Amino acid sequence: GHRYRGNVDVSHLDLYRFEGFSPAEWGDLEPYFDGAICFVEWPEAADSALPAPRARVRLAHAGEDRRRITVERC
Repeated sequence: GHRYRGNVDVSHLDLYRFEGFSPAEWGDLEPYFDGAICFVEWPEAADSALPAPRARVRLAHAGEDRRRITVERC
């Protein structure tokens, strides 16, 4: 994970290589959520350990150098 400092901090977590979470691992990730907007790739790897999502953002290819971004409230 990485946290980007700014007016509002933004955290990015990529859980691609995770197969589950132990309490110790969650303790390492929990600070990324405190006072920040947090984007999580591959959230299914965390099962129910993550806080409930507030929105889902989906990126899709829409041509050579274009992307379609969909934001959905949860």
